[in-house]
Amino acid sequence: MLIEHHKNNSKATLKCLSLKQPFAELVIDGRKTIETRTWNTNFRGEFLVHSSKAIDKDSAKKLNIDCHRLTTGALVGRAFLYDVKKYRNRQEYVADQSKHLSNNFSQPKYGFILKDARKLDKPIPLVGKLGFFHVNLHHDDRNILPNS
Repeated sequence: MLIEHHKNNSKATLKCLSLKQPFAELVIDGRKTIETRTWNTNFRGEFLVHSSKAIDKDSAKKLNIDCHRLTTGALVGRAFLYDVKKYRNRQEYVADQSKHLSNNFSQPKYGFILKDARKLDKPIPLVGKLGFFHVNLHHDDRNILPNS
């Protein structure tokens, strides 16, 4: 379940992961189904996707994405992390390039395998953090979460 309700039911706590643009956009559009990281996680489940203020302009250009149309510094969607793959070598990493859309191989490298990504009805401005972090949403903000 994406939302953990508090006793007073006016707030909800959700896990969140910050991604640079254009990768946040590619995840919530379902075109990027593996998010790569140098660290592993035991977490499995739904989380919010946050677009950091940083834009990887070189990647946006290679992927033919207009940087001016990207939302930054906000919650933009959600996704479901259902597995993690450890890339043992460059060959394994390159084999999944159409799923993670990155050329940046280094070790260690983990692929967070995602599904059921969706865009929020409207972005929610928020300062991101490193790694998975918790976000408290008020009742009004929860109304913009897309239905399953």
